[in-house]
Amino acid sequence: MTTSPVALAVDLGSSTASVWATGRGVVSAPTGVGALIRRGRVTDVDGCVALLTQLVNRFPQPAPVADVVVACRPVLSTEADQELMRRVIDGAFAPRRTLLIDTVRAAAIGSGATAGNLLVVDIGAQLTETALLEHGRVIAAQRADYGIRDLGREGATGLLTDIVAQHVANLRATGHAAALAEATVRGILLTGDGALHPGLPEALATALDVRVHRAADPRTAALDGAGRAAMSALRHPGFA
Repeated sequence: MTTSPVALAVDLGSSTASVWATGRGVVSAPTGVGALIRRGRVTDVDGCVALLTQLVNRFPQPAPVADVVVACRPVLSTEADQELMRRVIDGAFAPRRTLLIDTVRAAAIGSGATAGNLLVVDIGAQLTETALLEHGRVIAAQRADYGIRDLGREGATGLLTDIVAQHVANLRATGHAAALAEATVRGILLTGDGALHPGLPEALATALDVRVHRAADPRTAALDGAGRAAMSALRHPGFA
């Protein structure tokens, strides 16, 4: 009996871990902010493996060995960060193939917004990522170790806004001014928990004098995009 190829997508965030599998849907669980993933970096490989293993066991239909796993990674991740993520994916799923994708790129794919120049801002629990994409490819990016879970004091919304504004200013100085100008006319695609924080999208729009568009589902946009990328990898002629 021949079984259909299985693709998995993983978004292992500082507050929530989510797994999507072909024909099985999505399962999620909290990671305990900072306990397993801190500021976008794996801090407990074994703990992450155990959590992901438990998650896939919650699917109504058991997921067999994955043919391909596409996992989200924060933009500008170091080689060491990526190696830890690969160890987690290999330990949890032992897939035939593992691919890592920048969270901002995955969010653009999941939002159906890969054409042309695009400015994506992903504000997560402990990390803020700002990236300039050209036809779905990251050409310049910035990140800061500050996120929505840090908004515990007065003026914190303004601090997040200032961080994104500084990111945009830094991107303008990277030699991609024309692409950035085109992207800002189009507006910012805002994803992550920050997109749902009261007042933050409006504060960003005012500070940067641009339109801010929330992703249709900001919390799952990156996972949706990683899932689409995983299915695309399965269909690629070179996969077999």
